[in-house]
Amino acid sequence: MSRPEQSFRLPLPTAGPLEAPTEWKEMRGRCPVAAVELPSGDKATYLTRYHDVRTLLSDPRFTRPTAQDNAARIAPDGAGGPVANGDPSLIGAQTGETHMRQRRLLSKHLTAKRVTTLRPSMVAIADSLIDDMLEHGQPADLKAKIGFPLPVYVICDLLGVPVQDRDRFSHWSNAFLNVSRYSADEARASQAEFAQYMSELIVAKRARPSEDLLSALIKDNEADGDGLSEAQLVGVGMGLLVAGHETTTNMIGKMVAMLLAERTHWEQLLADPSLVRTAVDETLRFDPNSGFGLRRYLTDDVDLGGELVPSASTVFCSLSAANRDEQTFAEPDRMDLSRTPNPHLAFGAGPHSCLGQTLARAELQIVLEALLRRLPTLRLAQPVEELRRLDGLLVGGLQEVPVRW
Repeated sequence: MSRPEQSFRLPLPTAGPLEAPTEWKEMRGRCPVAAVELPSGDKATYLTRYHDVRTLLSDPRFTRPTAQDNAARIAPDGAGGPVANGDPSLIGAQTGETHMRQRRLLSKHLTAKRVTTLRPSMVAIADSLIDDMLEHGQPADLKAKIGFPLPVYVICDLLGVPVQDRDRFSHWSNAFLNVSRYSADEARASQAEFAQYMSELIVAKRARPSEDLLSALIKDNEADGDGLSEAQLVGVGMGLLVAGHETTTNMIGKMVAMLLAERTHWEQLLADPSLVRTAVDETLRFDPNSGFGLRRYLTDDVDLGGELVPSASTVFCSLSAANRDEQTFAEPDRMDLSRTPNPHLAFGAGPHSCLGQTLARAELQIVLEALLRRLPTLRLAQPVEELRRLDGLLVGGLQEVPVRW
């Protein structure tokens, strides 16, 4: 099957900050294996069907491109952060046994049991942040007051990173995920500062270990003669710190905005708080603004829906588009807070699925439960169409979420 000649440009335009691109439905029906142009000007392949996305992500042969692959670049002029550039020290960019070993090291410390033990402290943090927001009065930016600090406090406590440096983490995270917000020189300088900070922190923890995840990884490393290199430890530490707060920060803002945009959704949760768990997963599925999607580099030819995608292709798996596939989800463009089962792909699939998804779900559930309990009259402080999208980064979000109560 030959690929349609039409080419699309990423990121795709939308009619509003919480609207899905109209092109997704067209692509799934007419060109599910589409040619796209990236902000860098490079060309890639873009997948929008659920089955194709899940198939490719579940194939252990394929991973994020590394710096050694001649893959399509996301960011122009070399300005992209490590995720866009394929830094080989990052856990998501590893392949083979090195990747599996890193996942084993991390997964034994990021268990559901450990997340359960963290829940009481997360509930206390959420209530404290709401107290502070109430004290400062309305309107308030819910993303800045709750969405950002809660995941930062949690991941800093988990990793053993000083929370007082949170503003620096925010800047470094944005540079880490940069596409066009910063120049190449600014992005490189930020990454050098971030790496130096993490390297010094690891040295300090090696000298004085504690009961945190970084200390545990160092201990595991020293107990195994075939452990991670120092550069890999630094890269994993940086990746965990960014992944542990950036995506959840953005999702808290989007989740609340989506639920308040249609007031009946908020009222439904107030009437039946037991729906919080399914509601969180439904907002994850319904999210139209998760970024570019997961990038994969093909080391073999792959047949996707009857179309051959050749080896050495760079493929973007659009999780958000796949989560709107009518072949998998009934009424996919309607947010159903009781939807079950809900096999969405918001956390990816296969050997590179998100290791922190249990923690992320817990944080989203706790924030939503606390807001429903403490602020039942919560509402958006401005029309939905005036909300502003977060631009220039690999991840999608809203710049702020103004609310009243």
